Amino acid sequence: MNIIDFFLSPGSIAQKQYEALRMFYVEGKTAKEVAEAFGYTHRGFTSIITDFKKKLRNKDGNDLFFKPVQKGRKPTEKVIGARDIVVELRKNYHSVEEIKVVLDGKGFDVSERAIYDIIKREGFSRLPRRTKLIKQELRLPKMPADKSRALSFTPEKFKSTSAGALCLLPYIKKFGISQAINNSGYPGTKGIDKLSSILCFVALKASNVRRYSSDDRWCMERGLGLFAGLNVLPKAAWYTSYSHRVTPGMNLGFLRSLHKIWLDNDLLGDTANLDFTTIPYWGENGHLENNWAGKRGKAMPSMLAILAHDPDTGIINYGNTNVTHKNESDEVLEFLDFYKSGLSSQDSKLKYLVFDSKFTNYENLKKLDDDKMKFVTIRRRGKNIVDRLEQIPAKLKKTIRVEMAGNKKRSLTVLDEEIYLKGYDGTIRQISITRHGKIKPAIIITNDFDLKVELIVRKYTKRWIVEKAISEQIEFFHLNLVSSSMVIKVDFDLTMSILTHNLFRLFALDLERYSHISDQSLFDKFILNTADIEIENGKIKVFLKKKRNLPIVLELMQKFALEKYEWLGNLKMEFYGASYS
Repeated sequence: MNIIDFFLSPGSIAQKQYEALRMFYVEGKTAKEVAEAFGYTHRGFTSIITDFKKKLRNKDGNDLFFKPVQKGRKPTEKVIGARDIVVELRKNYHSVEEIKVVLDGKGFDVSERAIYDIIKREGFSRLPRRTKLIKQELRLPKMPADKSRALSFTPEKFKSTSAGALCLLPYIKKFGISQAINNSGYPGTKGIDKLSSILCFVALKASNVRRYSSDDRWCMERGLGLFAGLNVLPKAAWYTSYSHRVTPGMNLGFLRSLHKIWLDNDLLGDTANLDFTTIPYWGENGHLENNWAGKRGKAMPSMLAILAHDPDTGIINYGNTNVTHKNESDEVLEFLDFYKSGLSSQDSKLKYLVFDSKFTNYENLKKLDDDKMKFVTIRRRGKNIVDRLEQIPAKLKKTIRVEMAGNKKRSLTVLDEEIYLKGYDGTIRQISITRHGKIKPAIIITNDFDLKVELIVRKYTKRWIVEKAISEQIEFFHLNLVSSSMVIKVDFDLTMSILTHNLFRLFALDLERYSHISDQSLFDKFILNTADIEIENGKIKVFLKKKRNLPIVLELMQKFALEKYEWLGNLKMEFYGASYS
């Protein structure tokens, strides 16, 4: 076929109509002449003209005869199937990275480039810069999530926005916490074993999911599922059902096994700081007592809990929510029984208990003294006591220098004396402190007559650390926030918070110069990170996104490169830096 015949004898219907209409409009031929040239009837060609005019009014004419060429690869069936999900998530202001995580959770093997192409094709503009708070408050549209199941650890790749939590797994293995869980009385379920069940709760705590109002948020997160050896974490109903099978005895037994771990690894010193915390209750509260909630500035129906905290390592080794007004003064003795259970007097390292003035009564202080246990606490300041101290001549007082944070020291004026304490029925050491920034003096009482006054004062001031730790429990581990879709038994929730808090502290103790930062700061600086995860050749490779403190994390994780995890198919886990930020 020559070139002229190609145009005058078109092979396709579309080309034939195009050439005929071109001859009619551009060359000025009559309808009859065109019909004869291309084999149309006169009436048939005039109908083609009428249809062409109608289509031209409704379209711009570019695709009436010629299909536009779509650049790039043709979309696969998976990309086509994921389109609606991508569009819906983008409408809710989710980034390409976040959309990728959801698609991986739903089993769509779609690249970030393909997601970007869909977003661009659908006409979405670039996302504005979002704060951390806005990111946390993002909601996923309702969509079915896969059922939780044990991973088969076949080769695969997926993305996770919570992959930093995987840095806690070496500590679960190193300190035998996984074995303690397996040996505990906690139940397993039909589809999820005992160890993975507990790690599901730890994963949520460690990921700082503030409220469990929408379970889709974590049910699409493959990284959190991997933490527990699952494809994805279970839905909210599973957590509620599981916690209601847990008894207080199971929690206490588990805390005892953890307590032994902390002792065996020299993570508990000679001092324990004790304090109460109030956990508000939001359901039917006729069976609860009112307790003062400092965060809310009022007394309200709540659970009163006790925590015991080591001031040097930050480890919390005891917690109990079964505290009432009737027995709260005796909790100090309950803790002592817990600590010494199964230990000989030679094995016990505990020498000092530090608590505030309302923690127990003077009768129990006497019992501690009879038990050869030292205590440091504050005496309540009555008007007569304050008046007496003001009348004591300055020459009987002395100035001391007490250590503060950051290798600094502070000058305090103290009066160190021995007094008889009614109710205690004995002589006790009283240290009254002035020039400490308060109007009224602080009055420390202790049964230790030998320790230097500077060290006694320092010991009590460290007690304020436990208040900070409790505040973190409430804020970071959300003990007192409303849950609209997940109801967890308070004693079990507290136990899981203690376990997760201690994992954070173990991680922090290995970080030079960061050992005493708060759980929230530790999460923001080190744990919060996105990664590409690959399972292949007997290894789990975690490629963490570039971040300011990433080199410190990678160097730390290198120590655990040879560790194998039984709940992860006995695979090794290796951490790398990704090539993107």
